[in-house]
Amino acid sequence: MSAATTDWTRRTAAELADALAAGEVTSVELTRAHLDRIAAVDGDADSGVHAFLHVDAEGALAQARASDERRAAGAPLHALDGVPIAVKDVLATTGLPTTCGSRILEGWVPPYDATVVAKLKAAGLPILGKTNMDEFAMGSSTEHSAYGPTRNPWDLTRIPGGSGGGSAAAVAAYEAPLAIGTDTGGSIRQPGAVTGTVGVKPTYGAVSRYGLVALANSLDQVGPVTRTVLDSALLQDLIGGHDPRDSTSIPQELPSLVEAARQGATGDLTGLKVGVVTELSGEGWQPGVKARFDETVALLVDAGAEVVEVSCPNIVHAIAAYYLVLPAECSSNLAKFDAMRYGRRVLPAGVEAPSAEEVMRASRDEGFGDEVKRRIIIGTYALSSGYYDAYYGQAQKIRTLIARDFDAAFEQVDVLVSPTAPTTAFKLGEKLDDPLAMYAGDLATIPANLAGIPGISVPAGLADEDGLPVGFQVLAPAMADDRVYRVGAAVEALLARTWGGALLAQAPELEEVAR
Repeated sequence: MSAATTDWTRRTAAELADALAAGEVTSVELTRAHLDRIAAVDGDADSGVHAFLHVDAEGALAQARASDERRAAGAPLHALDGVPIAVKDVLATTGLPTTCGSRILEGWVPPYDATVVAKLKAAGLPILGKTNMDEFAMGSSTEHSAYGPTRNPWDLTRIPGGSGGGSAAAVAAYEAPLAIGTDTGGSIRQPGAVTGTVGVKPTYGAVSRYGLVALANSLDQVGPVTRTVLDSALLQDLIGGHDPRDSTSIPQELPSLVEAARQGATGDLTGLKVGVVTELSGEGWQPGVKARFDETVALLVDAGAEVVEVSCPNIVHAIAAYYLVLPAECSSNLAKFDAMRYGRRVLPAGVEAPSAEEVMRASRDEGFGDEVKRRIIIGTYALSSGYYDAYYGQAQKIRTLIARDFDAAFEQVDVLVSPTAPTTAFKLGEKLDDPLAMYAGDLATIPANLAGIPGISVPAGLADEDGLPVGFQVLAPAMADDRVYRVGAAVEALLARTWGGALLAQAPELEEVAR
């Protein structure tokens, strides 16, 4: 089959890399194919997937041509050189707007690249554009974007998860083979679960945060969004590593994640000890989610793993602690968007000579959405004099107890497993008026961010009641990212044998958006 007739958008990143190396296709052809797919199905805030806020066709094709020229000249190439990628709109990218899904940064074009973006460019990956997200990464549905919601490719009436729903939807809709996301409380893994993609939160500090517009500095982590575990391993191996410009960056190198993924793909888990987290496997889970989880655990046993129940008792307090730590940090981080130093400036109506405070108030009122305002108010209150110890201080103590629970658990087992999210994708608008119900969707993902440990979400099948994707989460100790890749790849391989192929192949085909 010729390159002209092959649907390259359906190939994995590893397959595309092999095809480029074999001369079966050029980077320009791959990039055009994905740009055509974006044009066909992405649409805008009123229709289509709306995974992208900014598409850079000209820049991506220029990068693709440069890749083809390097390959033709016989230059040494990274394995992913020439494979297109999408980037969440929270990472600084020269030449492209970086809005964080907010009006307050509308039109801002950074003068520098985030370290992750710089690594992508240096390795020769054409950047297709910037993906949609909940404003400043605050949300679990990508409905809080100031530029309209992203829709789930499995059902355009449903959410794609959040805050990184744009990256997950772009990969699930075959608009990009790879994407970059960020995970503060599950913003890579939860979208992965509800879109049938693979999402990885690396160990805190394993991937540079330099150039990431911070939501909560002690929680944020950049990571891969892909369709296979091997693709995620290839991408994390590329973007990871020590960065002296990030004070939280870990100098220690991780083991080869690609090697771990390839080892896991054999489906042999003999000798591995797996802990099912008691607090994340009881009541309150959608029946179809629980059924797919139990079936996947049974496959691990068949593959040679020993499975035991492990209790992490303080996990039940994780959401309460998280929603004090995160708002406190975001309140501090977003204070700089005051219309004096950063962010758009709005003059208050009817005021002839407004004061600085009046301009700040008008600018922040218009520039920030409701969810951002809600969290700023909570965080400012939690940090205020007389309340710091009662709220923020107590939340940090709970965080320490959760980390200790994980330490104790990993003395007994190699990895921990749970469903990634308690439900499948809900309808757009269904939970917008109920923030607590929205927050509860991150029950299983938040603890890993509080403890700084790595986690992966792998597609585990479809829920019987609605035919929508379910995610299976694997957690490991800090700096043991190779374990989540090994077990994640094994889960993927074992389930592929059950399904007879990739889960995304079962998704309904998207119709082209009328233009």
